[in-house]
Amino acid sequence: MREFVVEADGGSRGNPGPAGYGAAVIDPKTGETLAEAAEYIGVATNNVAEYKGLIAGLKAAKSLDPNASVRVRMDSKLVVEQMSGRWKIKHPDMKPLAAEASRILPASQVTYEWIPREKNKHADRLANEAMDAGKKGKQWEPSRSTAALDARDAKAARVVGDAAAGAAKARAALAGRGPADEAFAEPEAAEPSVGWGPADLGTPATFVLLRHGETPLTPEKRFSGSGGTDPSLSPAGMRQAEAVAAALAARGTVQEIVSSPLKRCRETAEAVATRLGLDVRIEEGLREADFGAWEGLTFAEVQERYADDLSAWLASGKVAPTGGGESFATVARRVAATRDGLIARYAGRTVLLVTHVTPIKTLVRLALGAPPESLYRMELSAASISAVAYYSDGTASVRLLNDTSHLR
Repeated sequence: MREFVVEADGGSRGNPGPAGYGAAVIDPKTGETLAEAAEYIGVATNNVAEYKGLIAGLKAAKSLDPNASVRVRMDSKLVVEQMSGRWKIKHPDMKPLAAEASRILPASQVTYEWIPREKNKHADRLANEAMDAGKKGKQWEPSRSTAALDARDAKAARVVGDAAAGAAKARAALAGRGPADEAFAEPEAAEPSVGWGPADLGTPATFVLLRHGETPLTPEKRFSGSGGTDPSLSPAGMRQAEAVAAALAARGTVQEIVSSPLKRCRETAEAVATRLGLDVRIEEGLREADFGAWEGLTFAEVQERYADDLSAWLASGKVAPTGGGESFATVARRVAATRDGLIARYAGRTVLLVTHVTPIKTLVRLALGAPPESLYRMELSAASISAVAYYSDGTASVRLLNDTSHLR
């Protein structure tokens, strides 16, 4: 029985927006490209384009040999997991496409494998060529030499590497690491470094940090942690959640969604998940700090009732709020452990973490190596987006903080 590898991808410039797909059938023994397919499909979402790329790749493989075994390689976790039968297909646009893909070849002949985006460059380039052609009102035409283009891209990646990550690594090496970063001990380099750092640190785990939308307590600036009433989003908060969902869908980069167990985060996460066609995983470690007896009170009310306790709390991250709350030091240990687990679980992925003020500020503080008092010097609005990237050598890079442009 012959064996084929199908590499497929799809993209949308706007999600939904002008979209296209690309697919290649490859001989796994020789690496030879046996067939290519690409097409501009008009306005569609990333997921629709990815499914259409899969369908085109399977049809191309079938036309070469209907009895061949096919290993599909894609960087779409959604398509791979749904076609493998591990994830349910919820979105109505996905169901007919998945059904069409499953009918092309017998299920016993097809297997699915997720690969990082940087290893799917051939199909990605085809999809972009199709979108570029569509923008000009033309049909996609096969590249003159796909092998030469792919070889050039691979060589460039080996030589250039990731300069930004290398700079982050250099700064971290100069600054030194604290106890919280011991889990990220840097391995010995197998080859001499180039420029700022290693030639290739790989794709980082990128955490897009989303603070939940407003609750009735938010505009009144009341303490609202994990020990209070667990409020739902207000009508304004729901509008914020829909706005951020639309913005993230337009960016088209989120591959996974993880949420705090508290209701306001779960509601915000579900608004995004519905737009992106993803599932939400709950992570206990992302919950807000417990503010003890201060839950539901304003800062002025706490100052009036617990003046000495509040002063001590503001002076030291090791002091807990009155009545058995959590200190910022306790929260930092919890958040750091959660961070480490998520980095291991989602290596090379872009993950939306829907959480609260304290966990987000803590992740940013730890990434910067900043002192505990820096928590008081960050502004973090409701439904704001921040982002931190974590590289394979243990360095982190803060890429965004408190972006609220989608709310304006």
